[in-house]
Amino acid sequence: MITILLDNGSFEQDIRELLMAYFPGETFSHREEDASEAFCVAGLSEVPGEEHRYELRLRMKKDGNEETLSQTFSTDFSDRSRAKNEIKRCLYRMLRDYTGRDLPWGNLTGIRPTKIALTKLFSGESPEAIRDYMKETYYTGEEKRNLCVEVAQREKELLSGTDPVNGYSLYAGIPFCPTTCLYCSFTSFPIGAWKGRTGEYLDAMFREMDYIAEKMQGKMLQTVYIGGGTPTALSPEDLDRLIGGIKSRFPMDSVKEFTVESGRPDSITAEKLQVLRDYGISRISINPQTMKQETLDLIGRRHTVEEVLAKYRLAREMGFDNINMDLIVGLPGETPEDVAHTMEVIRELRPESVTVHSLAIKRAARLNIQKENYRDYQIINTQDMIDLTARCCREMGLLPYYLYRQKNMAGNFENVGYALPGKECLYNVLIMEEQQTIMACGAGTTTKFYHPEENRMERAENPKDVNTYMNNLEEMLRRKEALFQDERKNGKNE
Repeated sequence: MITILLDNGSFEQDIRELLMAYFPGETFSHREEDASEAFCVAGLSEVPGEEHRYELRLRMKKDGNEETLSQTFSTDFSDRSRAKNEIKRCLYRMLRDYTGRDLPWGNLTGIRPTKIALTKLFSGESPEAIRDYMKETYYTGEEKRNLCVEVAQREKELLSGTDPVNGYSLYAGIPFCPTTCLYCSFTSFPIGAWKGRTGEYLDAMFREMDYIAEKMQGKMLQTVYIGGGTPTALSPEDLDRLIGGIKSRFPMDSVKEFTVESGRPDSITAEKLQVLRDYGISRISINPQTMKQETLDLIGRRHTVEEVLAKYRLAREMGFDNINMDLIVGLPGETPEDVAHTMEVIRELRPESVTVHSLAIKRAARLNIQKENYRDYQIINTQDMIDLTARCCREMGLLPYYLYRQKNMAGNFENVGYALPGKECLYNVLIMEEQQTIMACGAGTTTKFYHPEENRMERAENPKDVNTYMNNLEEMLRRKEALFQDERKNGKNE
């Protein structure tokens, strides 16, 4: 257990996230009475009699021994960004000295490190200056600095073809899956439990789409992404109705890409792929996660390695020429040799893009809730394993084009999307870098309304539960309406 005791709780999340990076899986308390039971107690308080001077303390227990660390620093809390950076730099130095371990990303704990680099590129700063800034401000390692800037440069080029003012994207969420994977905490429900009722869900989505289509008249729809869950968990008839419903409601003449995240190979059939072909879908995903059968069985993927290969080849035979494959490094029980084997199979298939995820153990995932059942399966993720995936992707001609991080990632690494030039998923860049409005419909989705004049995002979330979503659709529309009212208000103030 880790106990955090602060005079000022404004920076609790920042301190907690950095402690989580060093000590993943630990529980947290904010009660002083728990401090005696905690192996780590972190405290932040003002230095008496010294204006803008603060003390950061760590009390560490290990093998019956106790050690107290402390540093003082000066900052002005009225400048929150500067104060946050100073606190995290101070805490990072203390944790680094205590553990003898550097983190690959330094004290960066946010999910969008490339946003730092991209913002500075847009302002005219050089790649060299950005790398120096990340080193000095965040203690980011050289390899991650180089990767971050490389991705940001590629994102800047891709975003040059989008319109942040008049353009927008559409996300349609299908919260159904054949089964729920061991590591998953996304919004998904077993498709079997919704047999005969998926039409009700589509009806609700179409009402939400009608609202969006009306409100976005005069704007250019630039990307469409159907995600989940597993969209191809739907029947061919439902899939046809969904895509047809989108195309009949929105002008498609300015759409640059239309992605359907097919995902689970056990949900893919020739009939469903034919529906996608008939509608001219430009990009699909077929996601194996690993090419080791024992791991697939463990994590609850009810498909075989042979089925992955068969569905991939079927998609190729039917004419799909932009296929992404998702992989996860750090799955329970997998070794570097297993990752190398997976990458060799991927190399033979030669998809147009590969997304390499580092396993993130979410609080609501079975892998965390039932962790006692999986103690025999070690979770390993090392820089060498990440380097192996990167090297293989680059040898296939795939270049990194988007990047993001998650809490509790194995090895404290990142997720990276690699693609052949010209085959990148523009939606992935837009959702990560928040440079365009993304109108989202469906259970568990989040609309992000972009105000380019202020480089600001406003959000409206839909509930995760399917029944709650369908029964409270009017409330979902009111949440979106508030975003449009904010836009009109800002327009009058200009």
